[in-house]
Amino acid sequence: MKALTWHGKRDVRVEEVPDPAIKEPTDAIIRVTTTAICGSDLHLYEVLGPFIGEGDVLGHEPMGIVEEVGAGVTHIAPGDRVVIPFNISCGHCYMCDRALFAQCETTQVREYDTGAALFGYTKLYGEVPGGQAEYLRVPQAHFGPIKVPEGPPDERFVYLSDVLPTSWQAVEWAEIPDGGSVTVFGLGPIGQMSARIARHRGYRVIAVDLVPERLEMARRHGIEVIDAGDTDNVPEAVRSMTGGRGTDSVIDAVGMEAHGYTVGKFAQTVTGMLPDKAAAAMMTRAGLDRLAALQDAIETVRRGGTISISGVYGGMTDPMPMLRMFDKGIALRMGQAHVKRWIDDLMPLVTDDADPLGVEDLATHRLPLDQAPHGYEIFQKKEDGAIKVLLTP
Repeated sequence: MKALTWHGKRDVRVEEVPDPAIKEPTDAIIRVTTTAICGSDLHLYEVLGPFIGEGDVLGHEPMGIVEEVGAGVTHIAPGDRVVIPFNISCGHCYMCDRALFAQCETTQVREYDTGAALFGYTKLYGEVPGGQAEYLRVPQAHFGPIKVPEGPPDERFVYLSDVLPTSWQAVEWAEIPDGGSVTVFGLGPIGQMSARIARHRGYRVIAVDLVPERLEMARRHGIEVIDAGDTDNVPEAVRSMTGGRGTDSVIDAVGMEAHGYTVGKFAQTVTGMLPDKAAAAMMTRAGLDRLAALQDAIETVRRGGTISISGVYGGMTDPMPMLRMFDKGIALRMGQAHVKRWIDDLMPLVTDDADPLGVEDLATHRLPLDQAPHGYEIFQKKEDGAIKVLLTP
């Protein structure tokens, strides 16, 4: 089959790889019909190379048609249309019983002391072959796959794999009070959907970004926006819009590659120049993140407010302004999305003909799998108005 494979920094290629096969009774094989490029994939493209093996298959946002199931899989059958959550969870361990599916104890990667295994996402998370491919082996398929109805286009459902549950959790974790307000930093796919979900739930939403196309997309969905390029003090701009206090909550949908944090950028650059073994050691022991968005989030949230972090961070000793955070009484919530925890909330919205979250207005590029390297390039460079790229195997 054809699949997108990793070969080095900014070097991904579509190649022929062996077809997947059932290995365990709880496996399934799906034929991928749509798969997406995630902002987290760009961390593999740019920063996290020390933890990837050459030839690893990328991608963790797939959906498709079930081709084959193992003997232990009964809730799906060949021919079913399914979305595959990006995290791999068993559904019955201590963590899964508490709906903490991203911490599944059955698939935790104990070698690196990390949470549940993920599709297409480095040795840190199990090095499980990903979904930017024609076919995908799905472990723990007795629980993970989400059945979706026939009829509507894939774009209605593919974001249930990651974007929508991550965004829903970001809003939940933000603990916005009734009638309250939230600032969303970053208007990539997660920021866009976080802003739309918060507005759909009745909150005032202010969103911050630098990219004109992202700002315009948010405006189309009724979001107040701040162009970070037009002000040298985003927190002050937000306070001026909120009676001097700041918003009740903040969602950081940017993560480790924020603009404007010179120390973190330098650390990432140096790490990228090291041999893999040395780079891996540095990444697991040092502060490597560009923290401009998080620093602004801390200044933006009102006293006693909550910051919800959905953007991925990778450093181990990042400097945090603890005095400021303690003085303001800030609460922090963060982590990988517990995908299946939120599906019952989201399914009525994606099956509604009115498309209340505008899921059909998120993808800016739809490319065949053969053009995936081009999709990565324009998404990483924010060229050609790329906000979300979907691939069709």
